[in-house]
Amino acid sequence: MSWGLWRVPESSLRLLPPVRGRDTLEVGCGAARWSIALARRGAHALGLDFSRTQLAHARRELREARSRVRLVQGSAEVLPFPDARFDLVFCDWGALTFADPYRSIPECARVLREGGHLVFSTASPISVLFRDRRADRMRARLTTPYFGMRAVDYGNEVDFQLPYGEWVGLFRSQGLVIERLEETQPRVGGRSTYLSREEERWARRWPMECIWRLRKEPVSRAKLATARSRSR
Repeated sequence: MSWGLWRVPESSLRLLPPVRGRDTLEVGCGAARWSIALARRGAHALGLDFSRTQLAHARRELREARSRVRLVQGSAEVLPFPDARFDLVFCDWGALTFADPYRSIPECARVLREGGHLVFSTASPISVLFRDRRADRMRARLTTPYFGMRAVDYGNEVDFQLPYGEWVGLFRSQGLVIERLEETQPRVGGRSTYLSREEERWARRWPMECIWRLRKEPVSRAKLATARSRSR
């Protein structure tokens, strides 16, 4: 199991809590390789994806691995699960990159049990500020406004991103406490299959991705109702 653009091993980052006997949800599971790995560690793993094609790919991976992982089609913005269903919700550049955080984060918090964790990797807000979307290149100067950042249209896809203060406010409104924020960096001589050499050079100077680890604390129903009404 490795995180993000630079495939940093989970064994070195230690972002996930113990999973043996726990209920885990991978949001935007793709081929479900993470869920397969967690199932091998004793987790009751479930993978969700919006794409039927990705779920078909995941089923092939499951057959080859002879793994028991339940797969569900659905959206991260409207999770088809009851409240307090999971001990861990996570994704590695999965659905939380492509879903509106004002809808997906409350949903993740809703299905988490108290004391459960939400862990996910996505782009750094800083990287959005420096990306020239017209040329699809990273620059050494600011190209995008910071305030008001939300839906980021790259032409072939729309990603979602928030300023750091908005992330923190959103997490707290849902009873999520920030335990760690990892801003990854490429190793010297390391390569990413997702990026050009120019992008790798840029990422050695500024953060291109980040990984959030959050823990759910008890939240009153009134506070949650207020937060959810504001997100609509």
